[in-house]
Amino acid sequence: KLRKGEVVGLSGLMGAGRTELALSVFGNTPKYKLLEGEIYVEGKKVDFKTPRDATKAGLAYVSEDRKHNGLILIQDIKFNVTIANLEKLLEGNVVNENEEIIQVNDYKKSLNIKAPSIKQLVGNLSGGNQQKVQIAKWLFAEPKVLILDEPTRGIDVGAKFEIYTIINRLVSEGYSVLMISSDLPEILGMSDRIYVMAEGSITGEISAADANEQNIMAMATKTEEA
Repeated sequence: KLRKGEVVGLSGLMGAGRTELALSVFGNTPKYKLLEGEIYVEGKKVDFKTPRDATKAGLAYVSEDRKHNGLILIQDIKFNVTIANLEKLLEGNVVNENEEIIQVNDYKKSLNIKAPSIKQLVGNLSGGNQQKVQIAKWLFAEPKVLILDEPTRGIDVGAKFEIYTIINRLVSEGYSVLMISSDLPEILGMSDRIYVMAEGSITGEISAADANEQNIMAMATKTEEA
């Protein structure tokens, strides 16, 4: 269960099924399918057949593989930010390009995307700035729940701090965040509650106040269940 204004961490070893769980929730069936359990959004039971269904219901998934699954590197920042929710900019059947420019520039400023302009090709950005563009893309889709899969993988220390700042700000604004991470200090430092997975199943839940690397690893290796 994700509460409004909360970060729930999802931890586990490589191959535990964390990304597969996230993609199942986000609607990528039948390749990824929940074998048991139900999904509720704002108290209503839902069954997403596609990511588009999930997006319409208020879910967003920031991929761990931004270069292949999250962004279109040969396109510019403007294109990448608005692609997930172009309907928001339509006037009849035409995209309002002036409004698109205004909104993307707002995201560039608020997320501190370092680029000469929103016409910069995303493939020419640093890893940290690419990740900010991917986050902007899904924020533009106006989600209630933001799934962040390895949000700081492959970026430098300064960019990591900026991503953490963005996450904290989003939570303060009322977003619910599910954060998947292989970095235990990151999970411990950012989460309010933590779920641990092993071999495709959730093996435990623990509050951030009670969590440490030892008990998380015990649940991740199924030597302890909570």
